Amino acid sequence: MQCPHFDAGRCHSCTLLATPYPTQVDEKVAHVRALAGSAVPEARIDWLPAVTGPESGFRNKAKMVVSGTVDAPVLGILGSAAGPFAGQGIDLTDCGLYPPALQESFPVLAELVTRARLQPYDATSPSRGARRRETPRESAWRGELKHLLVTLSADGELMVRFVLRSQEPVARLRKHLPWLLAELPQVAVVSVNVQPAHAAVLEGDLEIVLTERQALPMRVGPDGITLHLRPQSFFQTNTSVATALYAQARAWVDEVAPASLWDLYCGVGGFALHCAAPGRSVTGIEISAEAVASAGATRDGLAALPAGAVVSGHDAAWWAEAVRDVRFAAGDATGLEPGSGDDTAPELVIVNPPRRGIGADLSRRLEESAVGHVLYSSCNAVTLAEDLARMPSLRPTRARLLDMFPQTSHYEVLVLLERTPGTA
Repeated sequence: MQCPHFDAGRCHSCTLLATPYPTQVDEKVAHVRALAGSAVPEARIDWLPAVTGPESGFRNKAKMVVSGTVDAPVLGILGSAAGPFAGQGIDLTDCGLYPPALQESFPVLAELVTRARLQPYDATSPSRGARRRETPRESAWRGELKHLLVTLSADGELMVRFVLRSQEPVARLRKHLPWLLAELPQVAVVSVNVQPAHAAVLEGDLEIVLTERQALPMRVGPDGITLHLRPQSFFQTNTSVATALYAQARAWVDEVAPASLWDLYCGVGGFALHCAAPGRSVTGIEISAEAVASAGATRDGLAALPAGAVVSGHDAAWWAEAVRDVRFAAGDATGLEPGSGDDTAPELVIVNPPRRGIGADLSRRLEESAVGHVLYSSCNAVTLAEDLARMPSLRPTRARLLDMFPQTSHYEVLVLLERTPGTA
């Protein structure tokens, strides 16, 4: 993949762009295998071939810093503080990681910024006050629009989120919303996120949805499950590799054939719903109430499929039975107690934590529980290795790297752990 921004030194987010892609994948595989081997040297892990997807145009989400002026907004990033473009707005609307459907939306969204008079937020100028930390009132002079977050579904629909300093511009956005929907009819959801702090924080807690539709349907695979993404819901940024991730998880879970399953850090229910089956109890736990609502909406849709519908190779009657005992609840997965008795512990637990991993407490609880299998999906092999070392009774038996983030050192890895006989 060639990138003029990388060549000119304007953007080095793709840290491995100069490395041939097959070499990138080989080095990632070597990295995770070395970490896992060091954490559990006695384990004999069956490593499946790495899953790869397109090298470019794969991102389904754009996180654009908005700089410049009302009349000439710049969508992209701010130049690195250590480089020649320090503090400058770098236009990344032609970034090669974005598919054409995302790239084509950016000029219209930039025009909306001008029409609605959304002043880009000045994040780089020194504070005008004596305090080291500005209050929201003190930072009002900096402007309003901090970020544009745009998500693309597999069916070409868009969710657009405006991250603002305050609610002051919301009325103007509502006024110009009909124009946006006429210019970009593929826009399904528009929302405002309010992030008042002068800090390097992507978004705040308050979300105001401006459209009638509240969620973006995100179909996973050609005939796959359609998840429902609300504005603050997390979904993998690479749809094609995420499809392979869920398919691999489902295959391993079906081989184990647990009667009960917990999906911790379940998000919008991707793993839980792909691993549901008739006669299987599935419980998903997620700290985000928005994500739990999204997961519940998808479950309810699968329960009420029309006659003749086929999803992931199964008909409506199969799905009605498969999701009959699927439930989602908002809560902190890290503090859950899987149970030490065979009658209280689920037979299999899926964990899909953030980069910090599941941590010492949950690792200990799983180690001391009667859980027979754990399926661990990790985006950080360093914390994965730390967690594996804390669970010596749960031995990794199979693993697969899925290259969710080409051109960077990041990747996803899926590991199946099995309890060593006699340790439950």
